Amino acid sequence: MSDRPGKLVGMTSWSLTEIEAAVRATWAADTCSPDDEARFGWGPENPALGHCDITALVVNDLFGGDLVVAEVFRDGEQEGYHWWNRLDNGLELDLTRDQFQLGQTLSAVRVVARPVGPTRRRHAEYLVFRERLSRRLNPLPTPNDGITRPTAPASAPPGAAPASAPPGAAPASAPPGAAPASATPGSAVPGSAVPGSAAPASVTPAQDAASG
Repeated sequence: MSDRPGKLVGMTSWSLTEIEAAVRATWAADTCSPDDEARFGWGPENPALGHCDITALVVNDLFGGDLVVAEVFRDGEQEGYHWWNRLDNGLELDLTRDQFQLGQTLSAVRVVARPVGPTRRRHAEYLVFRERLSRRLNPLPTPNDGITRPTAPASAPPGAAPASAPPGAAPASAPPGAAPASATPGSAVPGSAVPGSAAPASVTPAQDAASG
């Protein structure tokens, strides 16, 4: 069996369409971010609301890659952070982008490596979301629980890719032509974001004040 994304070795094969449909069907009020639930109220008319953080983590479980984070603004006031995924091939995947229905904008976009271990907030909701999603897709890859996630060797052989930065470390400098500091919610953001232009380096998924 192929080991390409959506074709996991030793597991059931899925198409991206099937994964997205299963994710959308799994969003629920009790897995919505409490901040967004209190501010807007979760409902089936906007099921993606308040699910960006745990959705990005589960997509990372499936496909690997990095996480992308941006600050969310509405009427000049910050409302929290938005998370989505950047795959190893550079493709950006944002399954919760359609939650923004009130003219919100994103700014200070950056790409970050996923930290090892449980998040400090909403880890329980992440596990509930994973478990429910696995009922629809069959067993998912092992979650990032800090136990089975591989670590880089102490010294890499010549020509090997550099080890991932530790949690909270600033990402590498962006290449020329990187994405500007602001973007419209849901729009593709080409390239890497400018390092240090976004949330503090300590912010991780489900750890911020509000993740939408």
